[in-house]
Amino acid sequence: MELPEDYKKGYKYFLNTKIDLSKRPLIPREETEYWVDCFLKENNNKIKYLDLFSGSGCVGISILKNIKGSLCDFGEIKDEFIEQIKINIEINEIDKDRCKVLKTDIFSGINDGYDVILANPPYVAENRISEVGEDVKEFEPAIALYGGFDGMDIIEKFLEQAKNYLNDKGLIIMEFDPEQKEKIEKIVKEKYSKYNFEKDQFGLYRFIKIKK
Repeated sequence: MELPEDYKKGYKYFLNTKIDLSKRPLIPREETEYWVDCFLKENNNKIKYLDLFSGSGCVGISILKNIKGSLCDFGEIKDEFIEQIKINIEINEIDKDRCKVLKTDIFSGINDGYDVILANPPYVAENRISEVGEDVKEFEPAIALYGGFDGMDIIEKFLEQAKNYLNDKGLIIMEFDPEQKEKIEKIVKEKYSKYNFEKDQFGLYRFIKIKK
């Protein structure tokens, strides 16, 4: 089995950033880049962000790089990826006064409130593991991929808690598998005031915007 090209190269470009992959975090996906780019085109607010399930830090670093004066905390559970985020903050010459890297299991290490929470949780369903590429299974981190039998384990916990960490008029943007749309809608309807599902560049429902 051959190592994925981005790991061989050691980095990947993500919007206006260079993302080092030396600690082998999840390789940033083009679907993720798409929704972050959509957000950046619609928003230029110098407010406080949280990049949760951060991995390489690509989402939060693109916010800090492209929205001057913004603040962003990074939430990540795995020590190697915490180190990876710090490497990428350094590479992209982000002022360390604008960000914090927090070790957290979902929200366990988070104490602040945020204007925007950007989340790319592990959502691959274990009952659909046969659809995952062999190179992904072999080389990419399982902790960043799999979310239980139907992929909803982490998503459910995240949506249960996220409202408590949003400032007034706060926004959540969360990536998910298109097949999870109905289950997510059922949860969100009960807990949040407004929401809108959005499609990716391939015409599939891939992310949701949620208002407190």
